[in-house]
Formats: sequence, C-alpha cells, structure tokens
Amino acid sequence: MTGEARQDFAFAFLSILFEGAPFILLGTLISGFIDIYMPPGMMDRFLPKNKFLAVLMAGLLGAVFPVCECAVVPVIRRLVKKGLPVSCALTYMLAAPIVNPITALSTWKAFTGPVVMIYGETVQANLVMTVSRMGLGFLVAVLLGWVVARIPMVWVLRKRLVDELKNEQPDHKAIEHVHACCDHDHDHKHKNDTHACCGHDHSAQHTHKHEESSHVCCGHDHSHDHTHEHKPDGSQRIVAAMRSAIKDFVDVGVYFSIGIAITALFNTGIAPGAAWLDSIANRQILAPSALMVLAFILSLCSTSDAFIAATLDKFTYGAKLAFLVFGPMLDLKLLFLYQTVLRKKFIFWMAVGLFATILLGAYYFQWFLNQQIVP
Repeated sequence: MTGEARQDFAFAFLSILFEGAPFILLGTLISGFIDIYMPPGMMDRFLPKNKFLAVLMAGLLGAVFPVCECAVVPVIRRLVKKGLPVSCALTYMLAAPIVNPITALSTWKAFTGPVVMIYGETVQANLVMTVSRMGLGFLVAVLLGWVVARIPMVWVLRKRLVDELKNEQPDHKAIEHVHACCDHDHDHKHKNDTHACCGHDHSAQHTHKHEESSHVCCGHDHSHDHTHEHKPDGSQRIVAAMRSAIKDFVDVGVYFSIGIAITALFNTGIAPGAAWLDSIANRQILAPSALMVLAFILSLCSTSDAFIAATLDKFTYGAKLAFLVFGPMLDLKLLFLYQTVLRKKFIFWMAVGLFATILLGAYYFQWFLNQQIVP
C-alpha cells in the first residue's frame, strides 16, 4: 500500500469512526441504565393479553426501551424466565435494535444530503431511509413473532432453558397460592387462628423469595426469619450502570472498529475501479443479497452501521436498506449469541426466513423508487 493509499485509508477510517462513535456511546449508556434500573417483569405490564396484539406491542417496545443488538440478546433469557412469551421476546429482540430513537437519529444523520424522487417531488434521502428502515424492520420482526406464536416453545428454546423454566414452575404456583390466600376468606378452616389470612406459617412452605407476599398475607413482621439481601444505594447503582455501559461500549467498539477497517479498505482499496463491483451493484437481486452477506460479516452495531451503508455509493438505496435491516437482526456475533438461547435448527430457519423476507422488502422498495423517477 502506497503512502497516498494509506492516507486515504486513514481518512476514511477516522471519518466513519468519529461519526459513529457518539451514537454507540449514547446507545450503550441507555442500555447500561436500563440493565440496572429496569425492574424485572416491567416489560410484561405493557403487553395486552391477546397474543397477536402482544407481538405488535413488543415490536414497538424498542422505542421505549432502546437497546442495540449487542445488548438485547442477554436480556432475552432473563425476560423469558420472568414469564415474557417467547414470541414477544423474539419480536422485541429483532425489532429493538432498529425501532428505537438512537438508530433513527443515526440513520437520519448518515444519509443527510442526498435526495430521491418520489411522485415527481424531491425528498430528502435521510427521511426515506429512516422511515423505510424502521418500517421494514418492524414488519419483519412482527411477522416472525406471529410465526413463533404458533410454534411450541420446545422447538424454539434450547433444551436447558426449557428445563429451567419447567423447574421454576412450582415457584410460580407457590406465588399464586400466597396471593390467593390473601384474597379469600378461610375462616371456615381456621376460625381460631390469630393470623388474619390463612392461619399457617407460609415460611415453612415457601422459599424466601416470596417474603414480600407472605408479609402482606399474614400482617406480621417476619424479618427475624429471613435474611434480607443488601440493596445498593443510588450512587452504587449509578456506578453499576456506568460499568455495564462501559462493558457494552468496549464490546461494541471492538466490532465497530474492525468493521470500519474492513469498510475503509473496501472503499479505498477494492471498490475504486472494480468492474465486478459495478456488475453486482447494478443487479436487483444480487446487490441486496451481497450487502446482506457483508452486513453479516461486518457485525456492526445498529446505532452506527448507517454511516457505513451511506458510503457504499455504487449500490442502490434498496440494497442499502437490506444492509441496514438484516445486519441488526443476524450477523456473525449474533449467531453465537443466539445459540445461548435458541436451538440451532430454529436459528437456521430463522436466518433463511429473515434473508428471504428482507430481500423481498428491499426489492419492492427499490422498485417503488424506480417507478417514481420522472424522465
């Protein structure tokens, strides 16, 4: 590599790095505070009882709890164990990296400048790409969620996780029993008992995790019977949130830096003068497929990948849309993370479904734009 080529590479690398790094930092800070401050089961309260409406709502939760794909996968295991339906958990997992304000802001910023023709009017490309990315990402995630809602849980989750959920089922029943105890009158069974509720010692039948429920039930102080877990104060929780954010930032930053280096090398050393690239970029099916494969390999964060997509000048907006939607849903690092929760066979068929659906959506998007071009 000549001195001029190295300078071009360094300029391309630093320009993308400085544009994308602030959005990674902002996204990981929000993710860290959600990790520490969001109570368990809080997301469950936002979902309706109807499973189809619940999947729709889960697809929009990313706007309320914005996290990138690097942070959302570890959360899914905890959400499922807390009782969140698998279909809703997967819908949120796929939609949250795209349907969130941080990703929308970064996409808007990355495509600022160019315009596209729609119905004879010039429209800013950042508006078109931002709306199209969020819309297609939401649609694909919801469609997968509806499919998963009809599949048995044992076909989706790893056997070990299914076994853990089955083993925890008695605990949930115990909780329901304690609440039922408090809501009904059992005087016909325990007329002479001094307790206001069930008249027996709940601490002998239930684990210590139900301490709060048994206190409400009996109305007495059982603090001498239980060991209270020390809760960190406000400053300690802030420190824990910052540590979580720093860890996410370092993890994401490594992948982002590698992706920038590959992209900068591609733009400055491979793309210029490459005739084969022109032949790929001009093909309606091959171009988005190639960029989806590239997104899978680069493993970029959804809060910053738009800055890389915007530099791929030889490709159409439809191909760039496929890059921006497929990458946050399935890439090389996510492939390994998914295996901690999902069965390998399900991951394979999910990948095939995502690839085909996003390819079809990107093709239709580009066809729509081409139809609006006025000679």
